[in-house]
Amino acid sequence: MELKNKVLFVCMGNICRSPTAEGAFRSIVEKNTKSQYFEIDSAGTHAYHIGNSPDQRSQQAAIKNGIDLSSQRARQVHESDFYYYDFIIAMDSDNLGRLKSICPKDSYSKIKLMLDYSNDYPGASVPDPYYEGKFDEVFKMVHSACLSFYESIEKKTNIH
Repeated sequence: MELKNKVLFVCMGNICRSPTAEGAFRSIVEKNTKSQYFEIDSAGTHAYHIGNSPDQRSQQAAIKNGIDLSSQRARQVHESDFYYYDFIIAMDSDNLGRLKSICPKDSYSKIKLMLDYSNDYPGASVPDPYYEGKFDEVFKMVHSACLSFYESIEKKTNIH
């Protein structure tokens, strides 16, 4: 059996940004026919929307780009996630801080900021579109960062 790269994308409620990242990253992995090397999920730091589908506006932005998010369901980050996942990718600095405040000290190195993988927005936070809109813009930012993230894993693990 091949070694899997276990990736968890995290935002606040797990209905906008992290499901978008999960869907975008999954589509990149599938396009490169590397699904056997990855396990991909998303979660929220808060319990606001547990069990809900992604926000309809996130789903519409993803559909415009050929990605279906409808089977995803929101869940909250659990302590076991810090032990299970190899990469925990926060959508913004607030959720990055929340994750670091609840994770075991030896898991700090697993937690990264999504846009640190972006050539266009390093160090920036993915804006929360829930109240502000801009779902298409958020999709583009996240997809671009997911592509760079995938390429970084591909180089490190030699999964060509």
